[in-house]
Order: sequence, then structure tokens, then C-alpha cells
Amino acid sequence: MKHLKQTTLCLLLAVCLLILAGCAAGGGSAGQQDTLPGTDIPKTDSMALEYADQFAVDYYEGGYKLLTVVQGDRYLLVPEGAEVPAGLDSSIIVLQAPVEKIYMAASSVMSLFDAMDGLDSILFSATQANGWYVENAKKAMEEGRIYFAGKYSEPDYEALLEGECGLAIENTMLLHSPKVKEMIEQLGIPVLIEYSSYESHPLGRTEWIRFFGALLDKEETAKAYFDSQVERVAAIQSNENTGKKLGFFYISPSGRVVVYSDSCYVAKMVELAGGEYLFQGVTDEDSSRTSVNITMEDFYSYAVDADYLIYNATIDDPVYTVDQLLQKSDLLAELKAVQDGHVWCTGKYMYQASDIIGDLILDIHRVLTDDPGEMSFIYQLQ
Repeated sequence: MKHLKQTTLCLLLAVCLLILAGCAAGGGSAGQQDTLPGTDIPKTDSMALEYADQFAVDYYEGGYKLLTVVQGDRYLLVPEGAEVPAGLDSSIIVLQAPVEKIYMAASSVMSLFDAMDGLDSILFSATQANGWYVENAKKAMEEGRIYFAGKYSEPDYEALLEGECGLAIENTMLLHSPKVKEMIEQLGIPVLIEYSSYESHPLGRTEWIRFFGALLDKEETAKAYFDSQVERVAAIQSNENTGKKLGFFYISPSGRVVVYSDSCYVAKMVELAGGEYLFQGVTDEDSSRTSVNITMEDFYSYAVDADYLIYNATIDDPVYTVDQLLQKSDLLAELKAVQDGHVWCTGKYMYQASDIIGDLILDIHRVLTDDPGEMSFIYQLQ
């Protein structure tokens, strides 16, 4: 009987080991395998992330890098002069270093490339020169170093093909145009959809510079830049919470007020800046969208006693005076922040400025402490 129990125990242990081995050998996500999927090339390291949770970067012997985005797409960066490993998992998209002639259709990413001196890797843009607020990108287009190749939903396929585009970097808007993605891939051009907008922490968005730093073999430059933004935020995090309530909003042409949910990175920015986010409890139960449409009456109930308001002109046209704001609704005149002159407005650059989100948090901190100083993104209504 004792021998039987020992045999049973050994069998159970063997089954467990087989299950664990199967988990390690399966598709899995980055960080769960010790070898490059489908090969026996050992992993040497993984990028340690501080705030981002929507990507991973793993390093393998021979200089290979595996870049993974949250929904599962994996990209193998093959070192210059090296061969694609035999037996590589067929679901992995292969990119040959150096990655060049990129079609940049993700507007918030351009600033990250600029911050690590990576604009030379970009040949095509989905935004025209006059639509860029990243000055170096605008200048590169005006000088003919970057070419407009159609917007993300209607790219100039012929230009991409003739220009030997090496990679199309898109944001999640492309998911609404699956045929466009399919067409680009049929041309032999890899498509990379970035998910920085899904990061819940604002510095997680900026940390995507490290993902693209790995793509361009600029890890050290990208890490140094990211650390500088973290340090800027750390300088104010030791301060006490001001207890002041602040909210972002804009008014749509239909008269609805668009605010950010309390799970959005904007709410986290207000918290990091030392304030209390105004729209606590506001969510869109029917979707995962972070922007929420509410009625003017509901907005009034939240904002009537708010200490500060920031009008989001990254989507709507900018306003420069309180009178211009009141033209959108007379009800706004009854808000405490309006009466106290504590209404601010963002510049158009904000949605393209993933590289300096730390500076935006500093701007909000200056608003909350009534110490404007020199602002990077926002200005006070007159």
C-alpha cells in the first residue's frame, strides 16, 4: 500500500510538471517563456517597466528583441545582418533592423520619436505639415524629409509601396478600418498598432518611448528621457494635497458636455498634481471609452462649486476669454470657477505631446497652487 501511494504521488507530480512545461512552451505572453517562441534561443533579459502595462520588451541571445503589445501582437526585431531564427512562431511579425521608412499614422507617437532623435526613421506621415504641433515634424515635412501619404483611414498605398515603407505605426483608430490594415499588410508592410492611450497612468503613456526606443535601438536615450519626466513629477508628489477640485471638459456642437471618466489618465494627472478630480463616479457603462457625454444640467451639478476648470481645446476650438466660453452656455456664468476667474484652456498641442506629460502635470499643479509661472500647455481665460 505504501508503494502504491508513492507511485500515485510520483504520477501526480509528473502530471503537474507536464502542465507547467506546457504553459511555458505555449504561446503565452511576454515574460512567461525562457526561449524565443518556436526556437531554442534563450532569453537574456526583460525590460522593467515603471508605469506602462500595455507593452513588454524581451531580449534574447544574439541581439534579438521581442516587442509585445497588450492585445497579443508580437514583433521580432532581427539585428542587422542576422537571419530570422528557424522555427520561429509563425504568429510573430518579423522586423529587420534598422527599422526605417516608417509611415507614422499615430499622431501621439511622433513626439516620442522626436524626443529620442528618431525622426530620421520616419518617411511618411498621416498628418499634413500644418496639422503637426511637433515643430521638428512640421519642419521635416516642410523640408521634404517626411512626406504626407494620406490619412490613416485612406493611405496612399502607391506612395507607401514605391517608397518601400518598412512599417506602419497606427493607433487603435485603425481597428475601425480593418480593410485598411489588411490592404497595407497585403503590400508586405508590417502594421504595428500602439496602445499608449490605454495606459491608466499618465506616465505610462510617456513610457511608450521605451517601447519605440527598443524598436530603434535607442533604449538608453529613451530611458534617460523618460526618467527626466518622472523626476519632474516626483518633485511635486511630496507636496500635500490641496483639496481643490478640478475638471477637464469641452462642449460639443450639439450642446452636450464631454468630460473624462474617473478611470482616465486625466483624473490621475489631477491627483498627481495635488488636486481632487471633479468628475468622480462618471463612467460610460456601455463602453470602455474614457470620454463621457453628459447633459449641461448634469455638468452643472458637478461643476457648480468646482475650484478650477480647464477647457479641452485639443478637440474643440480654443477659447481665450470668459465671454467666448459663456457663448457656449449662459449656465456657465453661475459656476464658482467662472466667477472667481479660475478657468483655463489647453492648447492644441496637448494631444500630440506624449513626450512631456510630466510638464502637463506641473501645469495643473501650478493652477491648483495659484502659481502659474511659465505654462507649457494651458493658459488662463481673460
